[in-house]
Amino acid sequence: MALLIFVLVLTFIQVEFESVSASNVLFGPKQITGLVEGSVSIKCFYPPTSVNIHSRKYWCRESTRRCYTFISSNGFVLKDYKDRASITDFPENGMFIIEISDLRFKDMGLYRCGIGLNDYGLSFKVQLEVTQDQVPPEEAQLYYAEQQKTVTMTCNFGVQYASYRKYLCKMTKSNCYNVIDTYGNVEPSYLGRTLLTNLGTPGAFSVIVSQLKKEDSGLYLCGAGNYGADGESKKLDLHVYEDGLAPKQQSVLNGVQGGSVTVECHYNPKENNTLKYWCKWKKNGCTELISNKGFVLDSYEGRLMMHDDPENGTFTIILNQLQKDDIGYYWCMTDGKSERKSSVELKIVEGQPSLLTKKQVRAVAGSSLTISCSYPCKYFTYQKYWCKWKNTECKPLILSEQNQTGLVVSCDKDNRILTLSFDQVAPTDQGWYWCGVKHGQQYGETAALQLQVQGVLLNFEEASRINEDPNEEIVIPGINPVNRNSPLDKANQAAESGTSSGSHGENKNSVVLLATLIPCGIVFLLLITAFTIKKFRLFRNSDLVSVGSYRTNISMTEFENVRQYGAKDNAQMEDFHETQMGKKDEHSDSPKGKPKRGSKEEAEMAYTTFLLQSENISSQVSSDQSSA
Repeated sequence: MALLIFVLVLTFIQVEFESVSASNVLFGPKQITGLVEGSVSIKCFYPPTSVNIHSRKYWCRESTRRCYTFISSNGFVLKDYKDRASITDFPENGMFIIEISDLRFKDMGLYRCGIGLNDYGLSFKVQLEVTQDQVPPEEAQLYYAEQQKTVTMTCNFGVQYASYRKYLCKMTKSNCYNVIDTYGNVEPSYLGRTLLTNLGTPGAFSVIVSQLKKEDSGLYLCGAGNYGADGESKKLDLHVYEDGLAPKQQSVLNGVQGGSVTVECHYNPKENNTLKYWCKWKKNGCTELISNKGFVLDSYEGRLMMHDDPENGTFTIILNQLQKDDIGYYWCMTDGKSERKSSVELKIVEGQPSLLTKKQVRAVAGSSLTISCSYPCKYFTYQKYWCKWKNTECKPLILSEQNQTGLVVSCDKDNRILTLSFDQVAPTDQGWYWCGVKHGQQYGETAALQLQVQGVLLNFEEASRINEDPNEEIVIPGINPVNRNSPLDKANQAAESGTSSGSHGENKNSVVLLATLIPCGIVFLLLITAFTIKKFRLFRNSDLVSVGSYRTNISMTEFENVRQYGAKDNAQMEDFHETQMGKKDEHSDSPKGKPKRGSKEEAEMAYTTFLLQSENISSQVSSDQSSA
């Protein structure tokens, strides 16, 4: 039993030692100076792991043999330090502070601030100086940050330096090379991961450095003016530690043109009411693109979304329809007390989006509509969804078994197609729709489609035209979209073949019938129009002529023809039996008589008879006169 307990104790000690070792070293001031009878405050930083937070903190003095503890967080205080020394732990900040007052010359020496069960634990050496000078030298301001994370350093030089150039430079043995300044100059190794921002107080500014590296540790100067020439400067001491237990943040995002990328940003879930936003970095600032207050930049409407998860202290940014202009650096920003900022570089690489859908669809209000999105085999086990984009968010739509509003979301796993169907498109349905995949709480790729709803039916020519853009589709009742043989069209055809054949057949019949009737109707209208025009012209050149008891429309050209040729033509009609005007035709009672002539024909014959009789009478009168 005792052996078992001994093994467990050794295991516990080993685990603690490994945790402390993985947490790297403590960090504090290398040297600190105080006035005689004055006081000093020594800050010592440590990685805020669970082991470090609950471990003993101490302050000891170096000797040739060992480090003698003067004060510790367990309540021990050396007799000579009573009433003039204290140690306070701030585990939420990963820091403890040693304060020593009533300084004496004998207090000068080499000390250690440390953490652990004994004086041989994790520690950092500090040289304490005591002087009689009136003004002790200014100590560097300490900053302690984790590798791959972000640090914010602030400087304030007063109103008199409000219009001066602001800068941050890193000290070397002989110089201080510029990191960033307000003129837009940025050291190439800090490009995209450092940001200088003027604060509300004139003369004050902050410098944020993200994606911290071990080589970023060192002494810096923040200043107003020009280093070594004019203005004022202040020392900053930055230490970057490596925590092997913390997950590494992604520093580069690779996306394909037309595709999407997802960025996960972190914040303190206890400060959920703080401002959270995403901005695009530039040399002289960071342009805000979207925030949790409902703001989204106009040029990013429909293709940028923020999903907040307060339980995990994360907010996810999704940007789709990627284009060349999107290349650059982006920052996750918060303004809480425990600020958590991070940056990432976005690159566009060769490739094709995995999710395929139309970029734009136009439909007529009242028509039924189905929009489709195809996905590859790698997303077969992922959750698929359609959502409607609104302002800064995109809420998933109802599932297929919850069809209560005329919307149906369904997935054809055989053809790998996710569809969204509308029973009747309404003007309120207009907007941006996203199809996407997710794995648990992790959001994956997305594709955006813009739906435009028109209230007036398009004419046949507009509806049946072939759009030059293969990503645009026109949908109206009774007319199918034009097939452009794109990969998505082929996928849609496969999906449509698996749907109800009855409704599909009816749509086909409607299209064929409509395509047949419309040309026939046009031809029929043209024939009616031509016939009407001809009759109208004939009627305009006709007069109403009365011949005996007949009334008919006779063309005046017919009278002219009769005057010119009537006598000659009738002279050749030897067998013609004339009918005297006003007398009964002797052959009219015959049952086998000739068919009754039409009114126009009889009128012409009557007029011809009249002309012949007039000619006979005039010739007879002439012969009588000559004989007389």
